[in-house]
Amino acid sequence: MSTSALRLEPVTPANFDAVCAVRVSPDQEHLVSPVVKSLAEAYVHGATAAWPRAIVDGDKVVGFVMAFLDIAWDPDRDPADIRSGIWRLNIDAAHQSKGYGRFAVQAVTAELRARGAARAYVTWEPGPGTPEPFYLGLGFRLTGELSGNQTVGVLDLA
Repeated sequence: MSTSALRLEPVTPANFDAVCAVRVSPDQEHLVSPVVKSLAEAYVHGATAAWPRAIVDGDKVVGFVMAFLDIAWDPDRDPADIRSGIWRLNIDAAHQSKGYGRFAVQAVTAELRARGAARAYVTWEPGPGTPEPFYLGLGFRLTGELSGNQTVGVLDLA
């Protein structure tokens, strides 16, 4: 990983195929949706709610991250509970354990901080192969909430 060439880029016609080609390892496929589903969700929810980005090292797409921006968590419970955070993180199987996931989380949290967010949220599937240790290692803590069947974590950005 070359940190000087590492960056997040918008998904464009020029990198679309490379972004869609990102595949996690087979034992992780039950933990995260494919990139193409994330891009469809970004399209449906629009630029005001979804922030999809290619994770690029030099000229190579190594992963995909999508943030959610200012979404009402549970409007039936508390319409003022507006949250932002990490919606998806997919690092291509060939590029895992090289720091790309850490970089992506740090880049997203920096973007959220710049937009005025005080906290970043993330959800993950529990069970074998869960990314929970990864997120807890980056400073996220458990909220005690569930989103569907997913565990919710939060990171203070202040």
